[in-house]
Amino acid sequence: MSPSPEAIATAAVMFVALAAYALFGGADFGGGTWDLLAGRADRGAAPRQLIDESITPVWEANHVWLIFVLVLLWTGFPAAFAAIMTALFVPLSLSLLGIFLRGVGFAFRHTAQRLRMRQFTGAMFAASSLITPFFLGAIIGAVATGQVPTHPAGALTSAWTTLTAILTGGLFVATCAYISAVFLVLEARRRERQDLVRYFLLRATAAALISGALAGITFYELSRSAPHVFAGLTGRALPLVALSIAAGTAVLGMIWLRWYRGLRATAAIAVVSVVWGWGLAQYPYLLPRSMSLAAGSAPVAAQRAELIIAGLAVLIVGPAFILLYTLQQRGILTQSESSSTAEHMPVPTAGVPRAAPAPSASKRAATVILAVLAIKAVRNLISRRSGA
Repeated sequence: MSPSPEAIATAAVMFVALAAYALFGGADFGGGTWDLLAGRADRGAAPRQLIDESITPVWEANHVWLIFVLVLLWTGFPAAFAAIMTALFVPLSLSLLGIFLRGVGFAFRHTAQRLRMRQFTGAMFAASSLITPFFLGAIIGAVATGQVPTHPAGALTSAWTTLTAILTGGLFVATCAYISAVFLVLEARRRERQDLVRYFLLRATAAALISGALAGITFYELSRSAPHVFAGLTGRALPLVALSIAAGTAVLGMIWLRWYRGLRATAAIAVVSVVWGWGLAQYPYLLPRSMSLAAGSAPVAAQRAELIIAGLAVLIVGPAFILLYTLQQRGILTQSESSSTAEHMPVPTAGVPRAAPAPSASKRAATVILAVLAIKAVRNLISRRSGA
């Protein structure tokens, strides 16, 4: 039995949201990895400050993508949701615990008064940034290898402890570190901190090489542990796999040629292509060889409701995310009274050029312009939908 067009469309929307979480949420988790590896307090102060200022405006908003994926899976494919939540209860719980502890550590390390408490909460934030992507990757590995049965009797430790699941978990951690380092290179360049540009260029290169090596090993292992997915990756999904490899290679070249234009988009393509390639390779299964997309889908009426809600989310939430990320990239959301004071009393840093501060009036004007453009975009989308 073939899946309905509504089921295919819902699955496609879910994988778009999953790719968005892998990209934006992954960059946040990767920032925690570099925070952990920054070294002692004095040596790692500058990288940690850049990581904090980059993550602070967006880290809570990025989890919306994960919530959206879970809601789509729950309501659009309830049978698959039940099987995954039962069989993979342990890694799911550990990944959610990591998200919780990461938020607690990130929030409290900025407000703790004692040095020991700041160190403890900082370590909690950094360690959780490794725990969550690892277990999320292990979950993907368990699903891809067909270790999740249609009706599991309980939590299955064997499902997420296979070599493929462990390799996928490590690949997720390395990929998060890679995309984060690329974004931090551009953030340091925007702030004209050439010392941090060089710092994260080296780390982006190392993370890219490690990610590529782990991807190759995992790909080889899939040929034995998940033949259906491997056949899809080397068949219908091969163009996406090739695109990911090409984009990842291009990022390495752009880094060492100091060609920053389009670097963020190229790195994003390398990550997003992998997620979409996995989804296409696994088709037409929700759970390879045990549950097809047609068998695990909710009724057509429910799928249609899902698509309508997803469209409303694009109209309502989409412009807000665009505005948030735009303001964050312009550095407007990280302004504080101390930075305003620094505009009048600049403190030179040896060997580091300092950009001329933009007047606050122009920043306010930019904020108003961006808000007006966002409102106009929403109005145009609504009018087009009404006309259709």
